[in-house]
Amino acid sequence: MTDTAALRALCDRLRRSDVVGIDTEFMRERTYYAKLCLVQVASREEAALIDPLAPGIDLAPLDELLADPDVVKILHAGTQDLEIFFQRTGRVPAPVFDTQVAATLAGYPTQVGYAALVHGALGITLAKGEQFTDWARRPLSDRQLTYAEADARHLPAVHDRLVAALESEGRGGWLADDFARLEDPATYTVVPEEQYRRVKRASASA
Repeated sequence: MTDTAALRALCDRLRRSDVVGIDTEFMRERTYYAKLCLVQVASREEAALIDPLAPGIDLAPLDELLADPDVVKILHAGTQDLEIFFQRTGRVPAPVFDTQVAATLAGYPTQVGYAALVHGALGITLAKGEQFTDWARRPLSDRQLTYAEADARHLPAVHDRLVAALESEGRGGWLADDFARLEDPATYTVVPEEQYRRVKRASASA
């Protein structure tokens, strides 16, 4: 997705869904804040990749989707993704559902990885191998695009399995506090002076 009109049409469709899977690819090495390089989104019916680096693209339709209170945004270990969106817009996407947090309550290992969770919940084996890649480089390869899309495509189905499992055990409401913390802007507020002091202390103790 490289132009605003197509993005608007996509987000209009996604906002008709009750859940949307969200993932991001970003680079941190050379910048104080993460550089958003790719956004992956998926409903139960479709998945798409949004290129925030495309010339002239306006991400306002995506921002509206992320702020829509009627659409649950599903992420896996989503703290960094949410932080990136907060840094961009000053708002945290909400409501959210983190599949890693929910999976622990459903009996999976603590901090279970996305590939392991997809395999355990859906029986699907994901191809890995593009975790350490330059997402800011263009054009992205077909292999990169396939890898990235998979990171969002299965989130709605995993969400549905986890919700069903938790509700069957009477645990459906146990995640409210965890998700409220993820939706709280204070979780992502960075004070540069404090960051500098932490880095300085870490360097001194090394």
